[in-house]
Amino acid sequence: MTTVTELLQPVELDLENLLSDLRSLIGAGHPILQAAAEHLFSAGGKRLRPGIVLLVSRALSENGALSPRHRRLAEITEMIHTASLVHDDVVDEASTRRGVKTVHSRFDSRVAVLAGDFLFAQASWHLANLDNLDVVKLLSRVIMDLADGEVKQGLFKYDATQTFENYLEKSYCKTASLIANSAQAAGVLSNQSDEKLHHLYNFGRQLGLAFQVVDDILDFTASDKQLGKPAASDLASGYLTAPALYALEENHKLTDLIDRGFSHQSDLKEALEIVRGSNAIPRSRKLAEDFARESRESIAWIPDSCFKTALMELPEFVLSRLY
Repeated sequence: MTTVTELLQPVELDLENLLSDLRSLIGAGHPILQAAAEHLFSAGGKRLRPGIVLLVSRALSENGALSPRHRRLAEITEMIHTASLVHDDVVDEASTRRGVKTVHSRFDSRVAVLAGDFLFAQASWHLANLDNLDVVKLLSRVIMDLADGEVKQGLFKYDATQTFENYLEKSYCKTASLIANSAQAAGVLSNQSDEKLHHLYNFGRQLGLAFQVVDDILDFTASDKQLGKPAASDLASGYLTAPALYALEENHKLTDLIDRGFSHQSDLKEALEIVRGSNAIPRSRKLAEDFARESRESIAWIPDSCFKTALMELPEFVLSRLY
């Protein structure tokens, strides 16, 4: 199975430079916030989101070169993503991420929230200095969407009446918006036509949604070790994802279990059996496959290069996590 590192190999050196550049961008601000940010960027991770920006940027360049503004866009994308993870960890009360203690575990929740705010502010400042209003609008929308997605997720906890559209909107805000809008922003900086900008946005949107649906399937099918967290933790927390929503259409007993918040000892186990015994997992897999196919089709027009090849393989990589 292809790894993220292998997929991003065409921009490997760019990603290595990204980490050192991020550290210099943070600057010598407040020592605690700087230490928190350093801790985050040193924790590793796949760097998938800035990797996509770099691949799109080089794929659209006539000679495969990378402009300083495209490089800065990739750095801003990673700052926004990292800031959102810090806040998510506080909300979810997660003690580790990527095998490393979370910021609020290492420092405290107050420092973690401020560190996230600090990174969002830094990203906004460097975004403004790109001097491109369209790009500012696209990435500012992402920051709004991330907050909106977190609120939506909280509002619909243990709500068996929520619609599939609610689920997709929340998934877009939390996962797909950053990929979609940063891919489009790379196109804006490359002076692409409105039609091609739409295709770049759609590539990122459908890829992000495929990624989220696959994550939601794995919550029901993967082991605790594979997930790095307890299996079915989303369902236990009252977050209803594609498999649960599909299962609700087939078995109304699941509604009763959700409505009472899995308060009885055997409720969660019974809910899992209902989901796994229905057509919910195959239907969710088909949904992810459709999103992946639409993502791939959206960038067929990009000129052939090693960068385009990597982008075209990304949707298949997302699906391969299921097998």
